Amino acid sequence: MLTALLPAAILAQCADPLQKYTITAPGINATFIPYGARLTNLYVNDKKGDPQDVILGYDNASDYIRNDETVHTYFGPIVGRYANRIKNGTFTVQGVTSHIPQNDNMGHDTLHGGQIGYDQRNWTVVSANTTSVTFSLLDQAYQGFPGNVMTFATYTVSAGPTWTSRLVSIPLDEPTPIMLANHVYWNLGAFVDTAGSTILNHTLQMPYAARYIGIDNIEVPTGAIGTVDGTALDFTSPKQIGRDIESAINDCGYNCTGYDNAFILDRPRYSSPEATDLSMLTLSSESTGIRMDIYTNQQSLQIYTCDNTNGTIPVKKSQQHGETTTYVEQYGCIVIETQQWIDGINHPEWGQDQYQIYTVDSEPAVVFARYDFSILEQQ
Repeated sequence: MLTALLPAAILAQCADPLQKYTITAPGINATFIPYGARLTNLYVNDKKGDPQDVILGYDNASDYIRNDETVHTYFGPIVGRYANRIKNGTFTVQGVTSHIPQNDNMGHDTLHGGQIGYDQRNWTVVSANTTSVTFSLLDQAYQGFPGNVMTFATYTVSAGPTWTSRLVSIPLDEPTPIMLANHVYWNLGAFVDTAGSTILNHTLQMPYAARYIGIDNIEVPTGAIGTVDGTALDFTSPKQIGRDIESAINDCGYNCTGYDNAFILDRPRYSSPEATDLSMLTLSSESTGIRMDIYTNQQSLQIYTCDNTNGTIPVKKSQQHGETTTYVEQYGCIVIETQQWIDGINHPEWGQDQYQIYTVDSEPAVVFARYDFSILEQQ
């Protein structure tokens, strides 16, 4: 029996899935809960030397459960077993077809692993110290995915300041698709002033993202690959997010204005497809002076500019800087998912199988992402 082969520490139910674990290093501290192996707070210093919480979420950990039962925004967790969308909730691996619950767009596709994905699972704390915490999850064919998968998520902070995320998934029996991602909502402006209340004034650059994956009206890939040159999707040079956002009409689905797109990362000629030595994305806010650079082994970045937020969710107490309550308005945040090409399991013509289909005798699925923080140089 499978469970008899695994250490008791891994199989143990988490005593309190909402217990907070805080890790610290010079200039940075981060807090996580086992529910979804979720990042709930991330403080880095701004240009004045004051710590600012640069991610969205809740002060009360139980509110994450309430959110998942209602609007389900995926604030801060790991999403999987397969992040993003699966067309018709169906795929075939080595002749075996699987059907996953279609929990998106009124039952037309699967989003982030199905009705109950990794974000709603109680992960086990394997190890925790002052600078690092490791969670584990035994996925026993959840949501109809083939076979059992063991995943470890290790989060570390270090001087820099830097946050590093390492997600390692090992299939235990059957061939299966695996594509995990951290689903963090960022606002480097930390709501400190009017400009910092949205990400429209953030400057974004993705120097190696000259192509993107084409989508239909419900954001499911069509198989087409587009080029960003001459479009609102071009962030190969530094650009304020709000500069062209009004021109990004239907790029994020039908009747939508904003960004919700998978950008392909084409590293330079003398690099390699999974090299981690170059920054794949730079994001910064003039309001706080905080800059973030992302290094990852993944070959795509999903960028979502909170096009659908509507001012009903208040920001955390640490982000309330005025006399009245601040809420997350449209474009009040940005999600950056480091992952492989979305729905690549249904597009063999893309040649993504080696990065998305794993077996008992293949290498593990590894998602590496490093977030380096710094302060913008004063002009």
